[in-house]
Amino acid sequence: MENKNNIYPIFDKMLTRADKEALLNQHSVMIWFTGLSGSGKSTIAIALERELQKRGLLCRILDGDNIRSGINNNLGFSEEDRVENIRRIAEIGKLFVDTGIITIAAFISPNNDIREMAANIIGKENFLEIFVSTPIEECERRDVKGLYAKARRGEIKNFTGISAPFEAPANPALSIDTSKLSVEESVNKLLELILPKISFKKD
Repeated sequence: MENKNNIYPIFDKMLTRADKEALLNQHSVMIWFTGLSGSGKSTIAIALERELQKRGLLCRILDGDNIRSGINNNLGFSEEDRVENIRRIAEIGKLFVDTGIITIAAFISPNNDIREMAANIIGKENFLEIFVSTPIEECERRDVKGLYAKARRGEIKNFTGISAPFEAPANPALSIDTSKLSVEESVNKLLELILPKISFKKD
């Protein structure tokens, strides 16, 4: 008699990533933006999504607004919660990439270990790390919410760049300083990197 406790894998019965990419006529990839608060990550991510959409490419943005207000709304900003936040984001990102969708993540993700974890979950061959290297002085100048000022007064704990460290990526796929480049210039640099990787060529 069949044991109802047995779990039978169905992965070999599901349509593959290649099937989904052929349907969408694109190769999927994770474009992972890292950088300080106010560096321009989300602004560039949104502009990039619009440019890829114009080219008929399906994308999905993951950022703090749609992640922390939903699936991660039970997490705070302790070191443990930050790790769990990125772990869940990476697992969600992997599902999107496996569905053939170009996925754009914009998160501070402040250290190399946490980004390495994300890359390992998603698959390093599918992971493009983009360092938005805008200097902290410029990030503070742009800070309309006054978060940096509050952090410097000690009103916000564990604020990256002030009371918590940020480790710059050693070998990002691309570095973008938005204090020197416009949004358009930043997106053009990204397109030069990304388009050859997502272009779908039928055999």
